Amino acid sequence: MTSDVDGLVDWLLAGDVAVRYQAMRDLLNDNQKPLQDRISQSGWGHQFLAKRNLDGTWGDAFYQPKWTCTHYTLLDLKALQMAPGTPGILDVILQIVGRNIAGDGGLGTTPGLKKSDVCVNGMLLNYACYFQIDEPPIRSIIDFLLNQWMEDGGFNCMRNRSGARHSSLHSTLSVLEGFLEYERAGHRYRLDEVREAACASQSFILQHRLFKSDRTGNIIHADFLKMPYPARWRYNVLRALDYFRDAGVAFDPRMADGLAAVLKAKRSDGRWPRMAALPGKVHFVMETPRGPSRWNTLLALRVMKAYGSHL
Repeated sequence: MTSDVDGLVDWLLAGDVAVRYQAMRDLLNDNQKPLQDRISQSGWGHQFLAKRNLDGTWGDAFYQPKWTCTHYTLLDLKALQMAPGTPGILDVILQIVGRNIAGDGGLGTTPGLKKSDVCVNGMLLNYACYFQIDEPPIRSIIDFLLNQWMEDGGFNCMRNRSGARHSSLHSTLSVLEGFLEYERAGHRYRLDEVREAACASQSFILQHRLFKSDRTGNIIHADFLKMPYPARWRYNVLRALDYFRDAGVAFDPRMADGLAAVLKAKRSDGRWPRMAALPGKVHFVMETPRGPSRWNTLLALRVMKAYGSHL
């Protein structure tokens, strides 16, 4: 590493234990499991756990209110890389899956729904598999997601509700993250189809050069170049590139525009900003909006470690 990057890593290592663990693992190739175990015991991870209801859930319900509900809190815990065996987490996920399966086989945001949401199911698959759910309870979710796979290669949460005909970058990335954790967990049910859908979905994102129209080359939405953290369900180029890195996808020239956009966002001090927060109540503020962000700096550095030599 250069001295500039070394200084940024030192700054990351001085942050929350979750950032410190991931910086050591992803930037220094030093996977400190004891440090990961401490995520539930101190810092942000401990604060999330302290917000639990008596039954182990969060908020008022599985999906209410944003962003303090059980669903998004579990997604936050996965992003922190809290140890998969942390007591109580898998129990809550199993309760949710046991009572929220909708009429279409996916997971509904409330019990008794006929139609479920593609993005929610992708995110559920992401954290449920990370926290080591067994395969049988999620087979119907795999069936639902594969049934929603679109001809252009990706996914759209409006397909089963309003008949959307073009995939969404938001939905596609959420499903890709879920499929990655599904395979990483060692599950085998319809795995060949999951891999085929993942490959096509990756191609869909790359076809759009991560944030551009495949027809005009124009930026699809300015928000795709912003980097709020946590991103929740929202797509952005840094999150997409971090997925490709995590999935071990080799550099593709169509990533170049996205990589350039990430570099352009770097502050004069070499750090990346947190940018404006997404609206909505949160359990607590991890980082000051518009200030330097250890999270985004960590993501950007590990993306550049994977792909920066190609710029």
